[in-house]
Amino acid sequence: MIKKNSWWKKILIIVLILSMLGAGGAYYIFNNQFSDTADTNAEFTVNATDIIHEFEKNDSLANKKYGEKIIIVNGLVSEIENADSTVNIKMADTTSGSYIIFSFQQQHMEDTKKIKTGQEVSIKGSCSGGAYSQILETEFITFKRCALNK
Repeated sequence: MIKKNSWWKKILIIVLILSMLGAGGAYYIFNNQFSDTADTNAEFTVNATDIIHEFEKNDSLANKKYGEKIIIVNGLVSEIENADSTVNIKMADTTSGSYIIFSFQQQHMEDTKKIKTGQEVSIKGSCSGGAYSQILETEFITFKRCALNK
């Protein structure tokens, strides 16, 4: 009888420890703060149309190369989308309609207000990857945590 209670206690202790580790891991993930992209070194510097063509040619290979890496993209702003708390800037290939969309970090929102459509800009951000939209019949590439490259 004593041994049976001992096993239950051990199982209960293991479950409690695993629960605490899981809660600690979840807390870390949900509260993880990224460093300011403006202060991070870029792994690549590319022209907007060149990276769009690279994704159009083989998005699986391009996703492996650029995915979750900090990249500087130089190009012309084709569109500016103002949302409630964010600003998205697009650079598009006018021949194919494929585009890159940049979502800016909160601390760099003020800088985006100075940008105009048709302006040549340099943007640094983390590439989330690209995909082909069968509905739009275009390739789109998304960047997160962006900042103007100065």
